[in-house]
Amino acid sequence: MMAAVSQVSRGMAKLRPMRTILLFIALIVMPAGLAAQETARPVTILVGIDGFRPDYLERGITPRLSALAQSGASGPMRPSFPTKTFPNHYAIVTGKVPDHNGIVGNSMIDPRRPGEMFSMGNARQALDPFWWSEAEPVWITAERAGIRTATMFWPGSEVAIGGLRPSDWLRFDQNVSNVQRVNTLVDWLRRPAAIRPAFATIYFDTVDTQGHRFGPDSAEVNAAIAEVDARIGDLVDAAAMLGVPVNWVIVADHGMRQVDATRVIQLDSLIDRASYIAVEAGPYAAIEPVTGTDDRVAAALLVPHEHMTCTRKADVPARLRYGTNPRVAAIICIAENGWTILSGTPNYPVSGGAHGYDNADPEMLALFIASGPAFAQGQQMAVFDNVAVAALLRTVLGLPEDAEADGKLADVRAALRR
Repeated sequence: MMAAVSQVSRGMAKLRPMRTILLFIALIVMPAGLAAQETARPVTILVGIDGFRPDYLERGITPRLSALAQSGASGPMRPSFPTKTFPNHYAIVTGKVPDHNGIVGNSMIDPRRPGEMFSMGNARQALDPFWWSEAEPVWITAERAGIRTATMFWPGSEVAIGGLRPSDWLRFDQNVSNVQRVNTLVDWLRRPAAIRPAFATIYFDTVDTQGHRFGPDSAEVNAAIAEVDARIGDLVDAAAMLGVPVNWVIVADHGMRQVDATRVIQLDSLIDRASYIAVEAGPYAAIEPVTGTDDRVAAALLVPHEHMTCTRKADVPARLRYGTNPRVAAIICIAENGWTILSGTPNYPVSGGAHGYDNADPEMLALFIASGPAFAQGQQMAVFDNVAVAALLRTVLGLPEDAEADGKLADVRAALRR
């Protein structure tokens, strides 16, 4: 018996060097294996293409976007009213309509800030939490949960909300080309897993810019569509080469409609300029009477007009979910599709394209594509409201649904892989 034990002991002694070598190899290999596992966790990338109508995919000039749509879930998305850039970009990431997220227009007045008007081009206001803190965007919710985020040019992403910003963020600069924007995001993806964003955004404005200048059916818009499609293709290819799986969520804020100078409603022909402030004008107008002129302005505007409907904010149709926020102007006028409301001489000629119309206008519909490991394949979506996108993003990121949001996961659940 002792001989047998001694023999086993000698055998174990011979195995100890081999066990030591295997343990050493395991210690070397294990971090690499963990790193590979970490790399395999998908990054969620939200791509915003300003002014991209869903029917643009039917023009035969978007091979990369069309491939993503075919491999994932896609369909038309109804923007929130007003169908403008800032209100809808913020609706998409907060899950709340403009009336509830606080960004009720590209321009707006808040009674708590008398004499001040928020405007889309004011860089100082872009950093002022006062305007943006009525709703929490998904990148702030993610950062609170310990999920690293990075945003490029998304409206509202450069402001500190509750003292938080994305871990990486860049202020909008139209001079930064689409190629540079893609390269910056690729550099973020190239980082080690510990400092790579798990959620990122990127924004392209050129389709909207050309749509305003030349109209939605122009050769210039087609060129912009094709160029953005190519840049998104570059981004998809770069992520694949880096071995970083991605859940792509590609959206637009609104569509675009042709306008021209023969279809114009001039407010100055209805009421003298000194009596009102045109907070916004165009496809819709936000009118604030000057102190003491409420009755005069109401008498001029709250009557039937050709090609325009005006109501007090409290009487805006309920389906638009607009009019309760103090920042909404006293009177809202909505032009007939294709018509433009003016206050005085416009800064630019009325030509090309515009948006801001009733969100029931089919030409205001916006692009939606979701493609990647989290999403269904070949799923054609029925029209849904854009506030549901935030719930989709939260689900993919592992965040709880916001019970107070206007958009619900149920509205877009069909996009998810079952």
